[in-house]
Amino acid sequence: MRKLRPWSEPDAPSILAAFSAPEMARQADEPVNSLGVASRWIARREEERAAGTAYAFAVVDADDTPLGNVSVGAVNDTHSTGWVSYWTAPSARGRGVATWGCAALASWAFNELGLFRLELGHRLNNPASCRVAHGAGFAAEGVQRQKLAYDGIRYDVELHARLVSDRGGARAP
Repeated sequence: MRKLRPWSEPDAPSILAAFSAPEMARQADEPVNSLGVASRWIARREEERAAGTAYAFAVVDADDTPLGNVSVGAVNDTHSTGWVSYWTAPSARGRGVATWGCAALASWAFNELGLFRLELGHRLNNPASCRVAHGAGFAAEGVQRQKLAYDGIRYDVELHARLVSDRGGARAP
């Protein structure tokens, strides 16, 4: 059994472990290389939630162990939209955690925030992220050419979106 819950201070060791993987370096707003930095990462998620600008959730297993993160940010009340992001701890990859989490987050965002449209994007060279998007009900809408730059290399990004009116609507996964 999986569930979503807000991140909390006791999760700092799980955050530090997740961000120790090299591919996770770009997933944080600062390098997460100590428990203190992991605690600050959690505090920023709490501040965003309090401000109503972003909502991050730990995807946890039956033992309440964090397996990954899903969040909706850039919440725009005028247009009822939000931007979805996600990551999975290396030890939990390949088990459907991100797909389940994104579907659960979409239902939450539609039902609790009243959002109409959720968007997400992934680099074209990341087919696993594309599978997550499709599996969570996000339809591909097109390619944003050379949108991202990492280490001097530009990457195309595929944009996906899910609407509250799409098949499945706001139901929980």
